[in-house]
Amino acid sequence: MRFAFDAEQLEFRDAARNLLEKECPPSAVRAAWTNETGRVPGLWGRLVEMGLFELDEVDSILVLEETGRACAPEPVLEAWALQRTDATLATDTTPSALYADSVDLIVAQFDTDLVRASIGERRPSVDGSRRLFEVHAEGDRLDVDAAVVTERAALAAAAQLVGLAQQMLDMSVSYVGQREQFGKPVGSFQAVKHHLADAALRIEFARPCVHRAAWVLANDPAETAVAVSLAKAQASEAALLTARKALQVHGAIGYTVEYDLHMWMKRAWALAAAWGDAAWHRNRIKDTLLNRNAVLKGTNRNA
Repeated sequence: MRFAFDAEQLEFRDAARNLLEKECPPSAVRAAWTNETGRVPGLWGRLVEMGLFELDEVDSILVLEETGRACAPEPVLEAWALQRTDATLATDTTPSALYADSVDLIVAQFDTDLVRASIGERRPSVDGSRRLFEVHAEGDRLDVDAAVVTERAALAAAAQLVGLAQQMLDMSVSYVGQREQFGKPVGSFQAVKHHLADAALRIEFARPCVHRAAWVLANDPAETAVAVSLAKAQASEAALLTARKALQVHGAIGYTVEYDLHMWMKRAWALAAAWGDAAWHRNRIKDTLLNRNAVLKGTNRNA
């Protein structure tokens, strides 16, 4: 089967990129580190108007990548996972809720259900724009499928990680093309090329895994666990590797908070650990496949 996005889906991605470039430039992301909400004023309403939270997985996956590419400081992932625009989410794998102080509904996991929750104390985050809060799952049960919501959350995180990685790579390519040593751009040195090629390769392996997981989640529920876990594991590792390579090729300036790279790196670190890190998802793939093989062997014995 040949998988490709149609013209309308690509146009939607381009429209989202244009919106985010205008409404969420790096200066807006930086301001979110210190403002009262950790968010970009006016951005949420524009994202809601686009209809992102009403679309299925395949139609929206490219836009989710763009929100990662822009490092958008908004509860996009949580709202998209819940398919509502007024909520945030906490689960067993990600127990703190993002922007819980600026949404109408806090949703948290209680056993195998999702319930209404109340806000607790604020928790620290490596990413200053991620306002995280402890929550207390003590309200009424919600009529939503917790398993589907958590799969959507992991998929959205994977898509945003691919977008973050791509932006860090693009920033690095631009930087090494301008910075000079010994009278030459440092990007012409073989060691630097190898660093960036390694990052580009990992992103190119991760991106189709994310796109496939979106299709599987929309069309083949039986394969969801493996597809989503593969996407999240690959995207997490690609983003972490790209962050490390970007820091290496930037040199000392990459360590400074005055330079924009640190905001993308810290978002990647946070998201790679959230909604199940790479190790957690690889273990889930292993367990799923082992259980499937055990069922097949039992079926063959009984045949």
